[in-house]
Amino acid sequence: MLFVYILYSEKGNRYYIGQTSDVEARLHRHNSGYEKSTLPYMPWKLLCKIEKPNRSEAMILERKLKNLNTEDLRKFILKYGVK
Repeated sequence: MLFVYILYSEKGNRYYIGQTSDVEARLHRHNSGYEKSTLPYMPWKLLCKIEKPNRSEAMILERKLKNLNTEDLRKFILKYGVK
């Protein structure tokens, strides 16, 4: 199983969308400075995670989410986000 996840940084007012098999470990990497692309905007908060059965479906969802504008991404998070 894979998860597509959405993170948010209040510091940078930015969203980050990715995929992984272990969301908690991945969030720890983002918040520990291991990922150069997200380092300037730490700390990150998990807003949403969606489970997908395989990598191809996870990649499709990730691509769709990355192509949404900010307003539509917020609507998606409100509907499917972490409760």
